[in-house]
Amino acid sequence: MSNTHEILFCLTRAGLGGVGEWSSGIGKVEWAEVIKLAAVQGVLAIAWDGLQKLIAEGKIPAEQQPSRDQMLRWLANIDSIEKSYARQKAAIRKLASFYDRNGFRMMLLKGYGLSLCYPTPEHRPCGDIDIWLYGRQQEADALLREKHGVKIDEDKHHHTTFTVNGILVENHYDFINVHSHASNVEIERELKRLAVASESKQIDVEGTPITLPAPDFNALFLLKHMAAHFAAIEIGFRHICDWAVFVRAYGDKVDWDLLKTTATQFNMHRFLGAVNRICVDRLGIDESMCGGFVGEDRALAERILNDILVPEFGEQQPKGNPVKVVWFKWRRWWANRWKHRLVYRDSLGATFVHQVIAHLRKPKSIWG
Repeated sequence: MSNTHEILFCLTRAGLGGVGEWSSGIGKVEWAEVIKLAAVQGVLAIAWDGLQKLIAEGKIPAEQQPSRDQMLRWLANIDSIEKSYARQKAAIRKLASFYDRNGFRMMLLKGYGLSLCYPTPEHRPCGDIDIWLYGRQQEADALLREKHGVKIDEDKHHHTTFTVNGILVENHYDFINVHSHASNVEIERELKRLAVASESKQIDVEGTPITLPAPDFNALFLLKHMAAHFAAIEIGFRHICDWAVFVRAYGDKVDWDLLKTTATQFNMHRFLGAVNRICVDRLGIDESMCGGFVGEDRALAERILNDILVPEFGEQQPKGNPVKVVWFKWRRWWANRWKHRLVYRDSLGATFVHQVIAHLRKPKSIWG
C-alpha cells in the first residue's frame, strides 16, 4: 500500500467515528492525490470529516495539512455531495408518498437507508434509488404510467427504471439478476423469504413512512450485491465502509450462523471473511461485531483491497464500436475470473453460457 492509501484509511477511519492515528513517519503528504483517491473511492466527504477531526485533536502538524486552496475546493465538493443528498431525500419522500397514498408498501434498499448508519448521513454519497414493492412492481409501474405519464424502462434484468426529479429509480422485482448465474435463483429465493419473514424497520421521512430491510435480509443482500459487483467489474472503498457501518449498527442483530451457512453454501464465505478482515484492520471495527467471522487469510484480504484501490484490470470501457465493447467485456470477464471463483460456486463455463443467454434476452445490457 502506498502512503496515499494509508492516509486515506486513516482519514476514513476517523471520519467513521473511529480512532485515527496520524503516524509521525508519514512525511510529505501529496494532498492532491489523497483528495483524488477519496473522490474516486466514494469517500470524499467521509475523509473530510476525518481530516477535521484529526486537525481538531491536534494530530496533524500544520505543515502536513492541506493548503487553504485545497481545503476550499474540498469543501466545495462536500457542499455538492450534501445538496445531491438533499435532492435524493426529497425524491424518496415524493416517491414513497405516492406509493403510500395508493396502498403500496415501499422497501428502500442500500443508499439512503445505509446512510443513516453513518455519523454524518449526508456525507455518504447516494446515486440511484433502489426500491422493492413486495411483489407489486408491475402494478405500481402501470399506475405511474397512467397517473403521471412516467416512462418506464424495462430493458434491465431484475428491475425496471424511471426517474423522479431527475434521479434514477430502480424498481426491483428481483433483488439480484437470476439470469446471470444458476446459483442466483436459489439466493433470490432466500432473499425473498428473508424480506417478508424478518422484522423490518420503519422510518419516517418528513411524515412519509418508509420500510428499511431487516438486518438478516440486509446482511445477505449487501454481501451478495458487493460480491457480484466486485466479481463483474469493481467496487469502491465506500462499499467496504457501507459494510463496516452496517455491521457496527446491526451486527448484534444479525444471525451470523445463518449468514455464514448461506455464504458457505454459495461460496462467498472467503469473501465475507476477507471483507470483515479489512473492516477490522483498516477501519477499526471490533471483531465481535462481525460475529466472530473474520478471515485469517490476510493475503487474500490485501489482494481484494488492492484491487479496490488499483484494479488489476483497470481499463475503461470503450464507447461506440459494438465489436470493441464486446471484446473489452470478454477480456474483463476473463481477467476477473479469480474474483468469480472467490464469490460464486458456478463454473466459468456454465456462467458464460448463462450470461450469453441473459444478454440475448436483454440486448441493450450488452452495451450498458
